[in-house]
Amino acid sequence: MKNEKLRLNKYIASSGYCSRRKADELIEAGMVCVNGQKVIELGFLVTSKDKITIKNQLIKPQTLTYIRYYKPAGYITSMEDEKGRKTIYDLLPQEVQNLKPVGRLDKDSTGLLILTNDGDFINELTHPAVKVPKVYRVVAEGKLKINDLDIMEKGIEIEKGQMAYAYANIIDFEGKNTVLEIVLYQGLNRQIRKMLDFLGHPVISLKRLSMGPVDLQGLKRGQFKYLKPKQIQEIKNYIKKLKKNES
Repeated sequence: MKNEKLRLNKYIASSGYCSRRKADELIEAGMVCVNGQKVIELGFLVTSKDKITIKNQLIKPQTLTYIRYYKPAGYITSMEDEKGRKTIYDLLPQEVQNLKPVGRLDKDSTGLLILTNDGDFINELTHPAVKVPKVYRVVAEGKLKINDLDIMEKGIEIEKGQMAYAYANIIDFEGKNTVLEIVLYQGLNRQIRKMLDFLGHPVISLKRLSMGPVDLQGLKRGQFKYLKPKQIQEIKNYIKKLKKNES
């Protein structure tokens, strides 16, 4: 960054603290200080020589890093857990311990996670208005019928006032169980599990195969790989296209 001038919200986002949108909220709330002085002007410009703090925490820009990770079962997607459960950070090396997940997978689920310290990138991929498709391979108890798939597409109230939608196809039957490919455009907590519980077909296994243009190709369980600049740009272009289609 050197002495280049940046808008304060972009500086905060480049630290990985949060997205630019969230940074604007913090600035307007008077929670950001520059060189010890509270700043509430959204267009305020700063340089690398300035000292920026949020809630007395020093904020510094960092190199933006992006990885895709094949999460194994038995680990939660959190940096720490008050219940003492194992987290993905117990497996990941120190060099990527500062990265935050783009969305989550519950403890028993496996598959693709994207992790980064780019707050804007996280916000773009998870914002409800963008509707990035997430594809899952799910094995459910019993034999689902076409009517069950129609119910999932029309919507199921998984919590009071909270409707969940999913697009599902039956891929195969394994004995008495059903193999499904499910596409989500939402990111509700344990959404697929709750929907299939409602239908009376509890999940046996759940694996995320892809998120937008990013997939598990070339990854073994528990392994991660850095996303290259070309791949990152492809994802950003993909998001722009989704936004354009929604407008």
